[in-house]
Amino acid sequence: MNCTLTIVFILTGAYLLGSIPSAVWIGKWTKGVDVREHGSKNAGTNNTMRVLGVKTGIPVLIIDVFKGFAAVMIVRFSSSVCSFGENDEVTLKIITGAFAVIGHIFPIFAGFRGGKGVATVVGILLALNWEATLVAIAVFFIVLFIGKYVSLSSMVMGLSYPISVNIIFKTDSISMQIFSVAIAVLLLITHRKNISRLINGNESKATFLFK
Repeated sequence: MNCTLTIVFILTGAYLLGSIPSAVWIGKWTKGVDVREHGSKNAGTNNTMRVLGVKTGIPVLIIDVFKGFAAVMIVRFSSSVCSFGENDEVTLKIITGAFAVIGHIFPIFAGFRGGKGVATVVGILLALNWEATLVAIAVFFIVLFIGKYVSLSSMVMGLSYPISVNIIFKTDSISMQIFSVAIAVLLLITHRKNISRLINGNESKATFLFK
């Protein structure tokens, strides 16, 4: 298999991996409920916990994070076929992770109706730069503890990531510099309805996490 076919195989695998609709399948298998028909109608960890409980949401969280992490890791299989420079390999990892997120948002195994990809993005970030990611995760929990909004915490976490990558840890990778900013923008775009609800005072707080 040549390099081009290897990359096509990896990207396809990343999309299919991201398409595993953990929230939908676990909800149906354990409770007989499609979470996309309840709550925020989002097939993600937050809505699963809100609709079906924290215990049901935890496996969803773990699987979705693993999808992003594993998608980046499979790029290692290309090293025996393709010869990349360090920045090129980072770029391929980012693209591969993006395919996993696309799969999560538009899963072929669930009628192309998925989640927002936050947990999957976290898995990607852990695989690319775990130190900067831990800082962003810490920011997430601080904002969540103060405000009780998962959506707001996710967006602030996304905004803190490029700061962590570029200012705190000062990455030399141009691909990582661009990607860190793109992640912040992506989370803002996928949460645009949440932003509207936050502004209007209609966003639901994650009180179920603090019982």
